[in-house]
Amino acid sequence: MKTVSYFIVFLLNSLIFISCNAENSVEKEPETTIPKAKTEKVPIEKIEEGIRQYITETTEKSGGIFNIVDDTLDLNLRLVRVHTEYLSHLGQGSFFACVDLADEKGDVYDVDFFLEGTADSMNVVRTNVHKLNGKPFYSWRQNKEDKTWERVPMENAGGDLLGVVEGEDEFEFYYTVELPEIDGEGRVWIPIAQSDPFQTIEILSLNVPTKEQYLTDDQFNNKSLYLELDESHSHKEISIAYRVQRLEKNPYPAEDGESLEQYLKSNTLIPVDDRFKEIALTAIGNKTKNDPLIKARALYDYVIDSVKYIKAGTYGTGDAVYACDAQSGNCTEFHSFFIALARSVGIPARFAIGASIPSDRNEGGIDGYHCWAEFYAEGKWWPVDISEANKYTALATYYFGHHGANRIELSHGRDLNFNPGPASGNINFMAYPIMEIDEFIVRPKTTFTYERKVKT
Repeated sequence: MKTVSYFIVFLLNSLIFISCNAENSVEKEPETTIPKAKTEKVPIEKIEEGIRQYITETTEKSGGIFNIVDDTLDLNLRLVRVHTEYLSHLGQGSFFACVDLADEKGDVYDVDFFLEGTADSMNVVRTNVHKLNGKPFYSWRQNKEDKTWERVPMENAGGDLLGVVEGEDEFEFYYTVELPEIDGEGRVWIPIAQSDPFQTIEILSLNVPTKEQYLTDDQFNNKSLYLELDESHSHKEISIAYRVQRLEKNPYPAEDGESLEQYLKSNTLIPVDDRFKEIALTAIGNKTKNDPLIKARALYDYVIDSVKYIKAGTYGTGDAVYACDAQSGNCTEFHSFFIALARSVGIPARFAIGASIPSDRNEGGIDGYHCWAEFYAEGKWWPVDISEANKYTALATYYFGHHGANRIELSHGRDLNFNPGPASGNINFMAYPIMEIDEFIVRPKTTFTYERKVKT
């Protein structure tokens, strides 16, 4: 099995390849040698500029398409997104970029590019297709003896290579917001992670440009940092550093006196109605209809089979109707669809959101938020992660009843109501900041990074 030199992996910040690399190589993989001289590190912005320029120029030369051909694929694609969190400087004149490209059917391919050159002139020397609609073609495993890395077919990859840390995990989580130009009265709401039976949260530092307030929503007890801003706060930074000790989540009993009724009702984007009831009953079919656990598993499998993980179109709002109609979306659509189906047949279900910490490297960036769900059966709350089960079918059984320890929960519930709250009304869900300038919604740049505490 082909190996990748430890040097490259080391320069990728302890295996950036795992996060975004793959094969189906379009060009012959070049040999890699250790640079003999150090040069000034190229800014990430220049790497992004380089890959965008390459894709644009190649697309123009090909009459409006970006073509990738190998033994099994002949793809005509268009640019969807450059993963800025994975752009990397590999060493002297070597760079890495990860890009989402979509075909005319809406399928999204995660493609890795290796570039060489200078900050102002880069050439692509290798192109690898990594994922199709979020599903990787393979993963990587490190050889303990010689520290090289080898490709592993997904069916042979263990849970640690598929994103799961079992037992417990400990890490620092850094939440950073760059405020935009503020030309009026600004307000911002930012979720504050809280301790619970599965996570112990300590705030290591909090940096804000003005006096902070803390709010609690009146239904789910989520905590929010609230700031009132003006022109003087333009382009300032808000940062929160957490220390997190997290336990793997298994089915667990409901709290004494906990009301389940609220988890059977509609939310703005999660309706409970006859349409979803009919779909749910069809999915359950002849299975034991009086057993909520069996019914929930049938709905879980139905969502895995019927929805594609595609970040295209109107995704990311957690709209169950959109998920049902488009049969695609990200984690918010997967879990909103499941919750609507479950509630429609009398199974309490609820939503939570935060971030998933990569299991395959110990520090770096995180590709945005991640969300999940829980349903109630047999006197317990059962955690599920349907979008991850969709990506990694080998873990579909695990994710029905488990969440790995490598995540942080920032908030839970939908239609959150804070006082004061946004002019637009209740908050759909809360992972990124909710910001207004003169009552108009704006979206400040937000980044998540982490550093795992490795036990010695």
